[in-house]
Amino acid sequence: MCKNEEKSFRLSPSSLTLMKECKRCFWLTHHNIWKRPTGIFPSLPSGMDKILKIHFDKFRKENKLPPELAESIECSDMKLFENEELLKIWQDNRKGISWIDKEGNELRGAIDNLLVKNEKIIVLDYKTRGYALKENTHEYYQMQMDIYNFLFYKNNYPTENFAFLLFYVPKEVLPTGEIIFDTTLKKINTSLENAERVWKDALMLLHGDCPKERCEWCERTENIPQRTKTVE
Repeated sequence: MCKNEEKSFRLSPSSLTLMKECKRCFWLTHHNIWKRPTGIFPSLPSGMDKILKIHFDKFRKENKLPPELAESIECSDMKLFENEELLKIWQDNRKGISWIDKEGNELRGAIDNLLVKNEKIIVLDYKTRGYALKENTHEYYQMQMDIYNFLFYKNNYPTENFAFLLFYVPKEVLPTGEIIFDTTLKKINTSLENAERVWKDALMLLHGDCPKERCEWCERTENIPQRTKTVE
């Protein structure tokens, strides 16, 4: 007799984004059967993240907000998260902030930075883009921000019900060779309920049969088992 093998899974905001794009790719990846090919990750966003963290740390030491935030009315009563040692852990892609449910499933994410308002945490995420924002660009990151707030909530940190996206878009090159960036701060309301729903939907999907609907990436995968099984 065959019975379904239940296992625990390790998920992240990026893997949950994959689930939105293709449930089959998501299922196959987390059952270690097949992984969607990835292109070359551009080094500019990674380099910008590193420079921006250094930039923000300088203002943190002075107990100030950088001008990108100080000029915004939204941030007038906020400050940067002060515990730099803890922040470094949460910013580390190999560590981050995580939560494990009672079945051993883990949700993990690495943040860019944090603000604090009345002792409540506010996630701040940097985004580097090569072109101007559209009116709804920030909406693409809704689930990511929901998940970040959900992680802090599960770790017993009080959070506001919103997060910030800070966009950097190149504007011009000065005669000296320096590149000037335009910055846009977007406030995005977050929902713990939506994050928990996505989390539960992901686990239900992974403990079920392999989805049949295929995308352009997995359409050629053949002879894939419908579910991992053990024989009893």
